[in-house]
Amino acid sequence: MVKALRPLRSLILTSALLGLPQLLAAQDPPPPQNPPPPAQQQEKPPVPQQSEVHPKNSKEDVEAIGNRNPGKGINFYSLEREIALGKQLAQEVERSAKMIDDPVVTEYVNRVGQNLVRNSDAKVPFTIKVIDSDVVNAFALPGGFFYVNSGLVLRAQEESELAGVMAHEISHVIARHGTKNATKGELMQLATIPLILLGPGGWAGYGLYQGLNLIVPLTYLKFSRNDEREADFLGLQYMYKAGYDPNSYVTFFERIQADERRQPGTIPRIFSTHPPTPERIQNVQKEIARILPAKEEYIVTTSEFDQVKARLRSIMFNRKALDNDPNKPTLRTRTDKDKNKPSTTTTGGDTEEDRPTLKRRPDGQ
Repeated sequence: MVKALRPLRSLILTSALLGLPQLLAAQDPPPPQNPPPPAQQQEKPPVPQQSEVHPKNSKEDVEAIGNRNPGKGINFYSLEREIALGKQLAQEVERSAKMIDDPVVTEYVNRVGQNLVRNSDAKVPFTIKVIDSDVVNAFALPGGFFYVNSGLVLRAQEESELAGVMAHEISHVIARHGTKNATKGELMQLATIPLILLGPGGWAGYGLYQGLNLIVPLTYLKFSRNDEREADFLGLQYMYKAGYDPNSYVTFFERIQADERRQPGTIPRIFSTHPPTPERIQNVQKEIARILPAKEEYIVTTSEFDQVKARLRSIMFNRKALDNDPNKPTLRTRTDKDKNKPSTTTTGGDTEEDRPTLKRRPDGQ
């Protein structure tokens, strides 16, 4: 009987030993894992930044910049003709506008712009100059004749902000928006080839560029939303390719809009007629995440930018002081000069106002 129970006893002991870990586990359950908050579970993942873009050599492939042609499309203006028209208009601009001729300022702004051009899809050379104007703006003529207002340089807080505005304008030229719009209009009116302005208005014919005594053709100034979106899209890529932080493009216009809301009238009308809308800013942020691979370092600003900005501010201050100087010599007409003279009497007792004047003799005499 004892021999018969021994196998059963062994079986019970073995089962007990095998079930002991489970029993201990049941007595000391593992600490529960904290589930993610419901908000995190419902939140959409951020748009991933891609390391490369397909298809290759597309408008979204930043590595293909320089080998693309974003300016293709229906356009009756050849590049040679576009350059010739831009040169003609540039001569009119420089005859009408006052230019900054300080070599340090002009060389710096030109160098920033040419760096962007080298990292773009430009098919034409760019000539970049600085206009003496407080207006926060920049504009480019067809064919690559590009002008930056001194007011824009002074308003930017970082070099990357200045580069962002310049990249946007360069993109309008590269995409050939001006001559494409002219192609859609009355091509026979060659005198009204449009200027490419940042934040264009909607006037047709000739208009006065606010802040300057400069009459420029303003036909087709109101770019379509697609034109502005494309200029944003390309400008971000050119900033990125040149090494600048593309987010500076967004922060600059957000600050401009905040200044205008806080103090209406801060932004000149020519600049604020078509500002980047919140929708455009959101699109720009999405494009940054979607097509621009993250970099470890970006150029935000430089000490040279601060030095040039201080130098330009001094130039503008001295100019205003000279303009407001009451002892500044002024040109007056002879009539104004004579009006300021006291009346003198002649030897005959008549005043100078009673001097003889030539009159037409009545007919028949």
